[in-house]
Amino acid sequence: MTSPDLTEANIAKITEMFPTVATETIGADGTPSRTIDFDLLKQELSNCIVEGPQERYQLDWPGKRAAAFAANAPIAKTLRPVREESVDFDTTKNLFIEGDNLEALKLMQESYLGKVKLIFIDPPYNTGSDRFVYEDDFAEDTETYLQRSGQTNEFGERIKANVDSSGRFHSDWLSMMYPRLKLARNLLSSEGVIFASIGDAEASTFKHLLDEVFGAHNFVATVIWQKVYSPMNSATQFASVHDYIHVYARNAATWTSNLLPRTADQDAAYKNPDNDPRGRWKAVDATAAGGHATPSQHYELVTPAGKRFTPPPGRAWLYTEPRFQEMVSDNRVWFGNDGQGRPAIKRFLTEVKQGRVAQTFWPYDEVGHNQDAKKELLSRVSFANGDTVFDTPKPTKLIRRMLALATDPNTDDIILDFFAGSGSTADAVMQQNAEDGGSRRFILVQLPDDGDGRRKSIPDVARERIRNAGQAILSAAGLEAARLDTGFRSLHIDTTNMADTFTGADDLVQAALSDSIDSVKPDRTDEDLLFQVLLDWGMDLTESVKLETIHGRRVMSVSDDALIACFATDVPADLLQEIAYRRPLRAVFLDSGFGTDAARINAEQIFREVSPETEVRTV
Repeated sequence: MTSPDLTEANIAKITEMFPTVATETIGADGTPSRTIDFDLLKQELSNCIVEGPQERYQLDWPGKRAAAFAANAPIAKTLRPVREESVDFDTTKNLFIEGDNLEALKLMQESYLGKVKLIFIDPPYNTGSDRFVYEDDFAEDTETYLQRSGQTNEFGERIKANVDSSGRFHSDWLSMMYPRLKLARNLLSSEGVIFASIGDAEASTFKHLLDEVFGAHNFVATVIWQKVYSPMNSATQFASVHDYIHVYARNAATWTSNLLPRTADQDAAYKNPDNDPRGRWKAVDATAAGGHATPSQHYELVTPAGKRFTPPPGRAWLYTEPRFQEMVSDNRVWFGNDGQGRPAIKRFLTEVKQGRVAQTFWPYDEVGHNQDAKKELLSRVSFANGDTVFDTPKPTKLIRRMLALATDPNTDDIILDFFAGSGSTADAVMQQNAEDGGSRRFILVQLPDDGDGRRKSIPDVARERIRNAGQAILSAAGLEAARLDTGFRSLHIDTTNMADTFTGADDLVQAALSDSIDSVKPDRTDEDLLFQVLLDWGMDLTESVKLETIHGRRVMSVSDDALIACFATDVPADLLQEIAYRRPLRAVFLDSGFGTDAARINAEQIFREVSPETEVRTV
């Protein structure tokens, strides 16, 4: 009988926007209540590192504030298309991004905000190696950072690793994962879910981190995956035969997993000994726990053969006596072949869910094991001496189990893997689509790796695997091949396309003006510029692109004139008019494509008169 608690409502709203700032406090009466960590909220709303720690219940580590800052810090990067690495570039809806995944996640924030249905990640397992050290200081390049931090010498040779004895053994790993998870959460749709694989070393810490980023109330389950077919006898204590997969929904209160197909063993339990016309059934217990039962559920039942039964101690009949007699009349109660058995309810197979709920233990005979994964990889990619480079690739059956639980074959669900490795996720998505007729899409991100001269780089391995997997799947699909998308657009993260200028307008002298006309770097193509525009406008990076020549200039139409771009160095009025008459939603040109202020004003006037709804920009 009071007015609403506006403070609680505001806390709920802030928690929804920034789940990492929610915490607990002890009130004057000694009871815990939910509150907001204002220091962390300041960090979310600040463009610099905020100090001010205080005692609270939370996961904390040295460098956490810097990691939070890294998640929000802007970057001057873009995505450049590489057609020669791609497959079906003009038609595919899949992406392979080569670059630091933190940068990739930042670049994807506008185009894929709230659009990803499933995230699967298999991050480095923090075994003491330095393989997971990602550079998140965007003010300097990686080489400068590594030398400044004492990790390389003047010759660029690595001299420091994140070893187990280091005080930052866990902190470095957490600082690497934290900003990436925060950005990944933004991309999940309201029906989305993340499956995160991890080993023993960081399983508990990782769960605390996921609790903080996604909210402990959005925890769904921790799956134990039996990853080893035959454990090695060299273990001195316990042989490790499993990994963990933490599962968090964007909103666990509304998320429901799909059912898995029923097994033959489950259906084998259903018989039809009395030839019931309703089909096969099995007998289930006719009693329930008696704690909440009503007196009407305690009575004596008499079988057709005259035998009398009462519920066992502490139990009650499932139904009241009148309802039970209705069930008997409808032949839904089984008293045994001779009519003298304890009553049981007939549960018909047709009344059972046509599927089974997933369990938290996934044995290798259902979802594969590490050796299966290595054999799969070797069947897709050729390696010198059979060395796959990958110690623990994931079997596609494991990822397909996640796809079956969390995606819909009838929608264009997006699956994101920003620790792509050998490309198992793309392989699994294409296989699943081929099996159930789905149209799922994948986005993979993999850190650049130049190899060591003796092996292929990891991105090259992944792209080769996707190409070969796609060809194999198409060959096996027969007439269904035409509907399958086994291509991908290969994109590389690079510095912005815009030319760097370090001179302010007041400092320019007449002789330098000519050098400041071009706003685009000389090595960039019009397609490079187009993809930066797609990012800036928050458009899907797999939209169709049609190349045309109009009045001698190259023009690109995106998604049936949703956007028309022309980056010619001179844009005549008749070209502008033709584009305007097509009434695109957006049009973009080079700023230097207009030779004079009058030409620029004339362009704006043409669109105002012919297509006022078109948003016109220049770069």
